[in-house]
Amino acid sequence: MTNPSDASYVFESDEVIYSSSHVVTASSEDISNLKALSEKNPRKRCRLCAHPDSLNSLHDMLIVHGKDAYVRPHKHIGKSESLHVIEGTALLLIFDDMGHITQSAQLGESSSDNIFYYRMPEDVFHSLIITSEWFVFHESTTGPFDSTKTEFPTWAPGNDDDEAIASYQYMLMNSIVDRDPSSPLKSMT
Repeated sequence: MTNPSDASYVFESDEVIYSSSHVVTASSEDISNLKALSEKNPRKRCRLCAHPDSLNSLHDMLIVHGKDAYVRPHKHIGKSESLHVIEGTALLLIFDDMGHITQSAQLGESSSDNIFYYRMPEDVFHSLIITSEWFVFHESTTGPFDSTKTEFPTWAPGNDDDEAIASYQYMLMNSIVDRDPSSPLKSMT
């Protein structure tokens, strides 16, 4: 997977890879390769798409985010998504339309006491804060991909201001701890 000339993979970008195999499989070696590719990306993320192209009606993706990846709060207009944790931990945040946290949960592997699966309904602002070195997950959603069907709020920083992102995520983590002083996140703020 690390070799863009490998005929079984099509690199759409540094972050998005499609498999050209008829039956798509993934191994721990593939996850290691996705991590290596993520380390080289400015946004510290990479995904292997199991669906043949962006026009497919079902999108299945194996996604890797490094600890420094910023998952900008967003909502999907008219479509839901599901996420199943494979490795690592992350904080799931649900927001109202004004940017207030309405729900949070620590995500982790199924062998942990954390939540390892969720299905996010359409039109709900959500985000992840990665709390481990790597967060690896399987995500499914409906296609075709249409970037106009993802809405980003004005109350959260964009992807291009590292200082604002760090400050924003610090504020979010502190607000979770303030809501629940016994939270295991207390040691992370």
